[in-house]
Amino acid sequence: MNDSFLRACRFEKLDATPIWLMRQAGRYLPEYNKTRAKAGSFLQLAKNPQLASEVTLQPIDRYGLDAAILFSDILTIPDAMGLGLSFEQGEGPRFKNPLRTEKSIKDLRVPDMNQLRYVFDAVSQIRKDLMQNGKQRVPLIGFSGSPWTLACYMVEGAGSKDFLDTKTMLYKRPDLIKQILDINIQSVTEYLRLQIESGAQAVMLFDTWGGLLSSSDYLEYSLAPMKEVIRRLQEDRVIKDQVPILLFSKGGAIWLTEMAKSGANVLGLDWTISLTRAREQLGNHKISIQGNLDPITLLGDQKIIKKKVAELFNELALTKSICPELSPLDGHIFNLGHGISQFTPPENVECLIQAIRVESKRHREANL
Repeated sequence: MNDSFLRACRFEKLDATPIWLMRQAGRYLPEYNKTRAKAGSFLQLAKNPQLASEVTLQPIDRYGLDAAILFSDILTIPDAMGLGLSFEQGEGPRFKNPLRTEKSIKDLRVPDMNQLRYVFDAVSQIRKDLMQNGKQRVPLIGFSGSPWTLACYMVEGAGSKDFLDTKTMLYKRPDLIKQILDINIQSVTEYLRLQIESGAQAVMLFDTWGGLLSSSDYLEYSLAPMKEVIRRLQEDRVIKDQVPILLFSKGGAIWLTEMAKSGANVLGLDWTISLTRAREQLGNHKISIQGNLDPITLLGDQKIIKKKVAELFNELALTKSICPELSPLDGHIFNLGHGISQFTPPENVECLIQAIRVESKRHREANL
């Protein structure tokens, strides 16, 4: 198996920087759109383990990336709680039964994980389909939305720029928000545990909306619940020793030193912080970083894509390495600062990947 991604999560010495991309299986790929049309809808695609596996492997087949990530959605948990998930054309996800009353929150329960069996079956199917000539091609990443991010959608009922209803509830009835978060902590922990049991070799917490919060609120309502999920997962010694946990808070760079104490093995970075600054803030913490090119760069000119990649590696190469035997490039996984735009030309992704491989090799050879 190409295990460079897992080795980078463990901060081991590597000959090249591993690459995977958030939302790497998606609407920018023509082959994905064909499979989605065959499925009939996004939800039907996500709930069909064979088709979910098919689209998970499409970017691996096309680009030779170093990790696959489960094709699913962050809102599967609240859907299984009975909130009634649907996807409106051009409007994104919506819940039929958002949590707007005290009674609806008091009645909230951890879902029956059998209702999410399609996710665990997809994980098992992907692991099977990743086998080639008796060997697994690349590792498989599982994931969940963070407790806070799930709460935002569960209260709001849809996506939002400011999640006004959620934050209003936070400041009027923090007890209700905490009750939702407690249920979500339990749910996310079990959901990720079962993904691991089904074959996920690393898991990632996506905290898309933590950056909406004030500093003190982020620490209490976003980071603390994620730390608790990680703590509970790592009570299992096998998970602690063998399954890396990745934590990503969009807009969370200002809390990087606090995130480093979460127990996560890898911290995802968006484009609001340089890799040099991140390494400086993390100091001697042997914690890997993932990121952090702005995904909109991929809508631009290929010369600029190559320039931005070169700048990123030039900057990283100048950081102080944690120990003499490691390159400054070790402990880094190349990714975007968020998901690929559906309008991205596939040939620009190919350009990006080739540029990463050239720069990664050049800087490592120069460091010998």
